[in-house]
Amino acid sequence: QVQLVESGGGLVQAGGSLRLACAVSRRLFLFNTMGWYRQAPGAQRELVAGITSTGSYNYADSVKGRFTISRDNAKDTMYLQMNDLKPEDTAVYYCNAHALRAVFGSNDYWGQGIQVTVSS
Repeated sequence: QVQLVESGGGLVQAGGSLRLACAVSRRLFLFNTMGWYRQAPGAQRELVAGITSTGSYNYADSVKGRFTISRDNAKDTMYLQMNDLKPEDTAVYYCNAHALRAVFGSNDYWGQGIQVTVSS
């Protein structure tokens, strides 16, 4: 069994910052790719940022230069530093862990989601 638990969300004014954390109940090195996704009301879930075990990154165009993804294998935790937040960043944010080789019977695990609300 693998659990992902997000923390750090909340309400912030436009231009402010938040730092999301995703704590994983198993060793982070078991997963090849970690990512942050978000889903706004009435919209599809979209990839915000991803990071691989080899240190490669990718970001959605809408967050480039404002968001930074990182992972701490020693703490089995992934982070998303969000700066210069905009109202359009308002969404439920989910962390994802993906393994090429199944971990406890699954290749993909998701957190429960955490609300981020940016007021104008």
